[in-house]
Amino acid sequence: MQKFLINTEALSTDKAVIHGQDAKHICKVLRLKPKDTISMTNGHGTDFTGSIDKISPECVEISILSEKKSLTESNLDLTLCTAMLKHNKMDEIIKQITQLGVTRWIPFYCKRSIPLSGPNKEKKHIERWQTIARESLKQCRRSCLVEIMPPMDFEQVLSFSKSCSHRFAFWEASDRPFGGPAPGENNKAVVLIGPEGGFEEEEVRSAVESGFISYSLGPRILRAETAAVCACGLIQYLLGDMGGCLKQYS
Repeated sequence: MQKFLINTEALSTDKAVIHGQDAKHICKVLRLKPKDTISMTNGHGTDFTGSIDKISPECVEISILSEKKSLTESNLDLTLCTAMLKHNKMDEIIKQITQLGVTRWIPFYCKRSIPLSGPNKEKKHIERWQTIARESLKQCRRSCLVEIMPPMDFEQVLSFSKSCSHRFAFWEASDRPFGGPAPGENNKAVVLIGPEGGFEEEEVRSAVESGFISYSLGPRILRAETAAVCACGLIQYLLGDMGGCLKQYS
């Protein structure tokens, strides 16, 4: 069953209300009825099971039956920082990293990144990316929304990363193969992915001076959006919850 996102203002101790497109989807597409069970999350790590009381395409009223902490969130606080790409590529990255359990996403500007034109454009894109993150959460049954951060410049990203014990910069010109990271002081990791034209050497040097380790993702040149997804999967396997899940089936 699909998991639905409940806004805080639509949630009380024993009741929840769903409006808008989700209500229409529940009524017209899923064709749920009163007394049917529905799965929900508040987007901050808590899941709810409810029973539908009233339903229409405009509004679904629900009685909450149970509440529990999510079992679908990674133990790793993982931040992905990607240089600005063409907009449809950014959309795809958000969809994929939501499924991979990434905690937050930071788009950033560097020398070869694609610029957004003006603050109004930036605001519009952030709203679009947040919508994509919400829709992706429901599909993969996560319980925490990916935090979509406002675009930063490269130096701001390096400054943000100082609180993370694991700092990975993936660069096609690196001669260091990726292996298991050394234990860190906390379970916070940050991944740095460059633009379509790659990082400039000066940018990689700045990242290394800020505590990043530069790694290669193999002998083939990956698209920036492919590298982002590949890197997050590797980090979740080594430091997060994907390794344990895979091992139990081996």
